[in-house]
Amino acid sequence: MITRLRTLQRPEPLGERVYTTLRDYLRAGRIRAGQPLQEGVLAAQLGVSRTPVREALARLASEGLVAADGRSFALPSLSVGDIEDIYALRFLLEPEALRLVAVSRPGRKALAPLRAALEEMAAANEAADGAAFMEANYRFRDAWTALVPNKRLVRAIQIYADHVRYLRAFTLDTAAVRVLVLKGLKQLAAALAEGDGEAAAQAMRTHLGNAKRILLDMTESN
Repeated sequence: MITRLRTLQRPEPLGERVYTTLRDYLRAGRIRAGQPLQEGVLAAQLGVSRTPVREALARLASEGLVAADGRSFALPSLSVGDIEDIYALRFLLEPEALRLVAVSRPGRKALAPLRAALEEMAAANEAADGAAFMEANYRFRDAWTALVPNKRLVRAIQIYADHVRYLRAFTLDTAAVRVLVLKGLKQLAAALAEGDGEAAAQAMRTHLGNAKRILLDMTESN
């Protein structure tokens, strides 16, 4: 009898890798609003054929992260109305997600990635490193969303958060903004550690309210 074979681990599909790469660039603010995203140029830069690039751009467009612009795509410029709409959805989704995490009473091991991300954010703030602060901020979000039991809810949260992340990249170079963000996330982490669902939800509402105000101020001043 042939020994039972182990299932082979398949590498991540190329289209998925291209999508993830482009999304990460969008999130980090490395692609500016209005900058054309052309299949051929992107394919050459990434060293792939046009097909996975075309698939990735179509997927990003379906999520509202890029928009068709003639024969290419571009990162859309968000208006005040766009920001209002996006945050209206985030206020519905994220406080409830944090409430669900808190009432599940995650242990110290589960919350360790959040604490590590907070420490990295604090160190980046001391070093006045906005880019490192932003990356640690992403890790904090990834850590708490990993604890949300409803993965469809997580996907919706990620999409709408990504809509404004490239704008947030331009606010975290300001020390006062970093201090405000860090304070809010520390309160959120404390509520999760205490298993206090209402406190976690309220901490997220406060955090979202501050973020929305900062982005509106930036948008209206430009």
